[in-house]
Amino acid sequence: MATHEPEITAPFDLCLPGGKVLNPAAKGWSRQVLHTANLKGRWGRTKRWDYWAILAGDWTVAVVYADVDYLGIAEVWWCHLPTGRTGGHAANIPGARGIALPDLAGTDPLRYRSAKIEVALTDDADGTTLVAWWKEDDGTRSSLNARVDKPAGHESLNVVIPWSDRQFQYTSKHQARPAHGTLEVGDDVVRFGSAATADGVDEDGGAELHRIDEAWGVLDVGRGRWPYETNWNWGGGAGRSAEGAVVGIQIGAKWTDGTGFTENGILVDGVLTKIGEELIWEYDWDAPLEPWHVRHPDGSLDLVLHPTYDKHTQVKAVVMGTEVHQVFGTWSGHVTTDAGAVHHVDGIVGFAEESRSRW
Repeated sequence: MATHEPEITAPFDLCLPGGKVLNPAAKGWSRQVLHTANLKGRWGRTKRWDYWAILAGDWTVAVVYADVDYLGIAEVWWCHLPTGRTGGHAANIPGARGIALPDLAGTDPLRYRSAKIEVALTDDADGTTLVAWWKEDDGTRSSLNARVDKPAGHESLNVVIPWSDRQFQYTSKHQARPAHGTLEVGDDVVRFGSAATADGVDEDGGAELHRIDEAWGVLDVGRGRWPYETNWNWGGGAGRSAEGAVVGIQIGAKWTDGTGFTENGILVDGVLTKIGEELIWEYDWDAPLEPWHVRHPDGSLDLVLHPTYDKHTQVKAVVMGTEVHQVFGTWSGHVTTDAGAVHHVDGIVGFAEESRSRW
């Protein structure tokens, strides 16, 4: 599955001086965060976000911190997948007041606080700490205290997607990063990763305790300048293969068509195999809980997601609108590394989505 795309191994500015035009030298992909997104001007089309998700067995939690120019977003969402019980809170901030993301991802803390939600995302050399509290719709106070580790040498998929010299996106996708911590929602206490077996987990009074032995962190960093109408697929997941390795899945489609670049790759024990070819996605928009099949034309990657929950989001406004089916479930199939090693997965946690947006 070797790629034709150039690999970047040294830091680059995303834009030429002035921040409006794509730097030709920035086109390519890297195994670590190397691009500084020095975006300036063109208000309304510039989008910056960090999206975190924790995949913890039957539980999923996501944190969004975003500035899309005319709107800022600080959001926590959680779901118990078998029952479809969900919650969280979203702060939508006109003009993105109080929301700021650094040009070089991971170099500044991300913080937002209001009467109903507080979010703090802090990076260091060994990982990221995610802390949040919020009020549910019924007034229940809930919280997340989590750590997503970045093991030494763990790689990510970083790529610039160039639609043109004035419309482009830098994305940094992190998969299969070990996560541990606690999600508390009213009387539910979910302890995941190493926190599931930590001392004192039975000292939560009358709380209903859920233990998830293994959990995985997902990060999607976005910095770019988008066209008004966009359509994309994204999928990911993590778990252990039959061969005993930790496998991370990072796949996408639609938004990269015709650019010569993709956001496709797989991780095996933290080492990235970049896939330069567009993958084939087969699913039914009108039946999102049916299987989602994703495969490489040469058969080196062949995966099926079996969804258990569909997070269907639809927003209609005068100048903007979005509709997303994001399904969560388990992946089965196989992936192949650059070295030709085949890894088989069966029932590892993950997700896939299609988004249709005017923004």
